[in-house]
Amino acid sequence: ETFDYIPSWKGQQQMYKLDIGWPKIPEYFTGQTFCVAVDSLHGLVYVGQRGDNVPKVLVFSEEGYFLYSWNNTVEMPHGIFVLNTATDSSVWITDVGTGKYGHTVKQYNPSGKLLQVLGTPGNAGSSLIPLQFDQPAEVFVEESGDMYVVDGDGGMNNRLLKLSNDYQEIWLTGTNGTGIGQFKIPHSVTLDPFGRVWVADRDNKRIQVFDKVTGEWLGSWSSCFSEDGPYSVRFTANYKYLIVAQLNINRLAIMAAPPVGSIRDCVIVNTIQLADETKPHLVDVDMKSGAIYVAEIGAQQVQKYIPL
Repeated sequence: ETFDYIPSWKGQQQMYKLDIGWPKIPEYFTGQTFCVAVDSLHGLVYVGQRGDNVPKVLVFSEEGYFLYSWNNTVEMPHGIFVLNTATDSSVWITDVGTGKYGHTVKQYNPSGKLLQVLGTPGNAGSSLIPLQFDQPAEVFVEESGDMYVVDGDGGMNNRLLKLSNDYQEIWLTGTNGTGIGQFKIPHSVTLDPFGRVWVADRDNKRIQVFDKVTGEWLGSWSSCFSEDGPYSVRFTANYKYLIVAQLNINRLAIMAAPPVGSIRDCVIVNTIQLADETKPHLVDVDMKSGAIYVAEIGAQQVQKYIPL
């Protein structure tokens, strides 16, 4: 009999190390830190947190200094994304609150001024209406303004939606289920340079991949997620690897990103094991420095890992 050699990652060279000096003063985290987004152009890190009487959005410098916070019209942030265009930058937040601001995808300027609301605030949607969200989990916006929304974080919608820069539906895919192109809690979404959309299909314990132009299903990865489903998907700065958070086993998996063509199957090349009860929820990557920021709802903090 022959056995495939399975290398043990335990003895493997670490790819990242914790930046213990980030942030400079951790006491600014006063709620549960659900999401983080990096503006690598301006060296800013946005953190979304939840809780009563806590600022919902905190802004830090990439060196870890607290800069300012804002709180208006954000109820329960789930996902956060920074978009830089030639002329300005904006912050997109998915709000899963059940009060008057929830079930929306919102655009803010960097100081917290509300610019745009997608969805019907306070109303959970039905999957029949494109812009009617039910606990939208995350949004990813291209420089062109085209945006991808995974909806939702446990509501009745289980879908991936592409919108144009004037917020019209380009395509919509997904229903609740376990089949190809179906979702059970589509939780995170990102793009690669080859026109592919990557979705963390959390409760199906798989990542599914779609064509960004047509919405067509291209493949899926499931063999790496038997222990715990993927909560977050983000590429490294060179697009060689995909960083995936696994909340229940307190770990980040670093996976080989496939080149153009076949998705094939997943390969975990490295892991970052976090402390027990850390619960990494969503991550973001600084596309200049390569640093990974991890929003941890168990530890109620954001940690920064820098490439070695």
